Amino acid sequence: MNSSENNAFVKFDKIDKSYDGEVLVVKNLNLDIDKGEFVTMLGPSGSGKTTTLMMLAGFETPTNGEIFLDGKPISKIPPYEREIGMVFQNYALFPHMTVNENLAFPLEVRKNSKSETEERVKKALDMVELGEFGSRFPAQLSGGQQQRVALARALVFQPRLVLMDEPLGALDKNLREQMQYEIKHIHERIGITVVYVTHDQSEALTMSNRIAVFDDGVVQQLSTPDILYEQPENSFVAEFIGENNTLIGTLKKEDGEYCEVDLDGGGAVKALKINVGSIGDKTKLSIRPERVVIDSKDSSDNIFEGLVKELIYLGDHVRARLHVCGDENFIVKIPNEGNVSIKENSKINVSWNPKDIRALDYS
Repeated sequence: MNSSENNAFVKFDKIDKSYDGEVLVVKNLNLDIDKGEFVTMLGPSGSGKTTTLMMLAGFETPTNGEIFLDGKPISKIPPYEREIGMVFQNYALFPHMTVNENLAFPLEVRKNSKSETEERVKKALDMVELGEFGSRFPAQLSGGQQQRVALARALVFQPRLVLMDEPLGALDKNLREQMQYEIKHIHERIGITVVYVTHDQSEALTMSNRIAVFDDGVVQQLSTPDILYEQPENSFVAEFIGENNTLIGTLKKEDGEYCEVDLDGGGAVKALKINVGSIGDKTKLSIRPERVVIDSKDSSDNIFEGLVKELIYLGDHVRARLHVCGDENFIVKIPNEGNVSIKENSKINVSWNPKDIRALDYS
């Protein structure tokens, strides 16, 4: 799972973390992050992602293993000596200080000169397009503006690394999406290393160079957004990332990179063999809604009859919920080209290419 063996800028080496001495919330974590990368730790609540970030920040200490920053072990270095910027969900701005004073604070702590402090504060505010807001107090700013100030304060002292813990969680949907692009573009401009934590998969896919998907204290897959979505390595990742149809069956036979699976709901499917057990074992089949074809005239290894249970018009596509192969919640996304003619309660054929359905672990 490592991007580089020897030259990683951030390296988690065999990290365990337990709060009670019994239960491990992070288990044997080995993760390398290159300089300048934007890596997101993504997972459900309790998966270990925030604990991992807090260990990197210095607010938690590993139970076992070591964390390296730029080749040097940091587990015994206090947070304020690590030269790491932090951005939190609740902004953590000082309410009694102006925007300029909030940004100047980390520079004053580091004994920067007044002229250098003023120059860096101005540069940081211009970076987040708040150059005219320096004299305002946090309470006089919108949520999005406060988050930009928090980001500027994390960058103003030119840290080696910036950590972000659910920084957009308090914002409404439109502002959240806008801030995703702003943070992404700022990262691209200045090239700083960012480690970001979120449970929002679309946020992770939008912003990241690579994503580490956590579950039960373990990184299930570390990949680029496109690989993570198109080529999930196990059923947890397939079901957690994006929308996914899951069919359950029994492995019947293997044929090179493909296999044949007898479905619990009837019928047999030819699928890519990715992460399966032995013949006779249960497996989960994963296929994305946009990979399913409605009433195709082409021959296919996988053709099934489905009953249309529900149609939802969503502008650029129609979302169809079907009863297929025993699954009453099988989703198909049909591009809206002005000619979607299927009706609710009608029967239709659905098909998919064997390369688009992945046979994964049954868990």
